[in-house]
Order: sequence, then structure tokens, then C-alpha cells
Amino acid sequence: MGAWIAVAIGGAIGSIARHGVNQLVHVRWFTMRFPAGTAVTNVVGCFLIGLLAGLLASNRMAFRFHWREFVFVGVLGGFTTFSTFGLDTYMLAQTQSSQVVLANIAANVIGGLTAVWIGYAVGVRT
Repeated sequence: MGAWIAVAIGGAIGSIARHGVNQLVHVRWFTMRFPAGTAVTNVVGCFLIGLLAGLLASNRMAFRFHWREFVFVGVLGGFTTFSTFGLDTYMLAQTQSSQVVLANIAANVIGGLTAVWIGYAVGVRT
């Protein structure tokens, strides 16, 4: 039962953080009709999960089971937005050019995978 509670609390924190990033990105930085907030949260979330996985793999950090569930499944699962990415991409495909759709896919997939790789490398070497 403890893992479920940890995931629920972490998910709430991650979701609130995601909403904050979306507000910051769209209100302060981007006013155009492009889901930049989703791309930012996905890339940042991918970097963080890569960094933490690297730190754990290199034994530079240790998490007890409930903390690992809280951070990886809860906080980062609530923060990253690949379900929103799917919907954003679908909606862009309905209303925008194929170049905008491809830019959205590239920003999220290539940016996210690159961020995981960099985060993991930093975590292993730190």
C-alpha cells in the first residue's frame, strides 16, 4: 500500500509541476500556437529520468523502493506528458502543416531521447 501512496503523492507533485512549466512556457516565452510546454516538460523529464538512472547505475545514489516509486513513477510520471504529446500531435495534424507536426515530433522524441542520453551520461560520470 505504501508504494501506491508514494506514487499518488508523487504524481500530484509532478502534475502540478507540469502545469507550472506549461504556464511559464506559454505565458512568458511562447505565445504562438505550438505545444512548446509539452516539449519542454518531456525533454526536462527525460533528462531527469536519465540523470537519476545514471546516478543509480553508477552507485552514486541509492533510493529505497518507495522513494524510487515516488520519484520515477509518481513525480516524473506525473511531470512528463507523452499522452498529451500524442493528443497535441494528433490535433496539430488536424489543423497545421506537416512541417509543424514533424517539428513537434522531433522536439519531443529526438529532444527527449537526447536528454535521456545526456542525463544518463552526466549521472554515470558525476
